[in-house]
Amino acid sequence: MDCKKLVLAALPLIFCTQLQAKDMPVFGNLATPDVDDIEYIDEEEPSDREVKLGKMLFFDNRLSKHQNQSCATCHNPELGFSDGVAKGIGSGGDILGRNAPHLYNLAWSGIFFWDGRAGSLQEQALGPLVSDVEMQMTPKDVLQRLKKVPFYKKEFKELYGEMTFENVGKAIAAFEMTIVSDDSAFDKYLAGQKEAMSMSAVRGLKLFIGKARCVKCHDGANFTDDSFHNIGIQSGDKGRYAIDKNKELMGAFKTPGLRNIIMSAPYMHDGSLASLEEVVEHYDQGAVNVKNVSPLIVPLNLNPQEKADLIAFMAALTDPVVIERPILPN
Repeated sequence: MDCKKLVLAALPLIFCTQLQAKDMPVFGNLATPDVDDIEYIDEEEPSDREVKLGKMLFFDNRLSKHQNQSCATCHNPELGFSDGVAKGIGSGGDILGRNAPHLYNLAWSGIFFWDGRAGSLQEQALGPLVSDVEMQMTPKDVLQRLKKVPFYKKEFKELYGEMTFENVGKAIAAFEMTIVSDDSAFDKYLAGQKEAMSMSAVRGLKLFIGKARCVKCHDGANFTDDSFHNIGIQSGDKGRYAIDKNKELMGAFKTPGLRNIIMSAPYMHDGSLASLEEVVEHYDQGAVNVKNVSPLIVPLNLNPQEKADLIAFMAALTDPVVIERPILPN
C-alpha cells in the first residue's frame, strides 16, 4: 500500500484525534483528489505537447467571432478561473445568462455546465465556441481560423493526424485536466499537519459536516456531488429541467466544487450573491416558502461565530493554480 493510501486509511482516526470531540460527526467522503482516479480521454494521459497545444488554444482570442475573447476571458486564472462578474459578456457584447463557474479539478467530474448539458470535458470545451451569445463561432469558422496558423496546422497533424473540431475540444480538455488543486491547508490537515488549519477552520469543518449540513451536497474530494439541486435562488432559470423534464429539477443546478471558492466571487448560477458571507446567510435562512426548493435546504440557525468558522473552513480549501500565459503563434 502506498503512502497516500495509508494516509487515507488513517483519516477517521486523524480527524477524531485532532478535533478532540467525543460526538464528532461521520467524516464522510471528504478527501484529497487522487490522480489515479482520473478517467482520461481515450484512457490515456495527455502528453505534455498536447497540453501545451490546448493551453495555447485556451488563451487564443482567434477562437471568438470578433477575436476579442478566449476561454480565459470568462475563466481567468487570476480570478479563480471565473471572471469576477455576476454574468459574463459574450464576444458580441451580449450579457450571458449565467455566472462563469471555476474550472478546478474538472478532471474528476463526469458532467459539466450548471445544467449538466455536457457529458465530457471535451464537449464542455467546445460548447462556448459555438454558442450564439458567447464566442459565436461555428466549427467551420474555428478550423478556418486555426488553419491559417502554421504552428497549429503542424501540431494537429502530428498529434492527431488531422485538424478537426473534435480534436480542438480534445486539446483544450487536455489542458483543462491539468488545472488541479490538491494542496490546500485542508489537504495538509488531512495528511496529519494539525497546525495547517486555524482553530476557526477546524470548527468550520465540524460544522460543514454536521450542523450546517454542507456535506449533504458538497462532498467528496472536490466538495461536489455532481448532482442538481434547487437551493432557493429565484432567477426564473429552469436549470436542469431544461435538459431533464423531471419536475423536481425545475430551478435545480449542479453543485459547484468548493476548492479555491474564496477566489471566484460572485456566487450561484446567476452570480446573485456577492460574497461567501452572503452565501452562508442564504443557507442559514433556509429558503423558506420557495417553490420547488430541495428538501435538503432548511434553516440552520447558525450564530455569528459559526458563520465565521464556516467561511474560515472554506478559505482553508485555497490552493491557487498558477498559470503562465503562453506566447501565441502567429
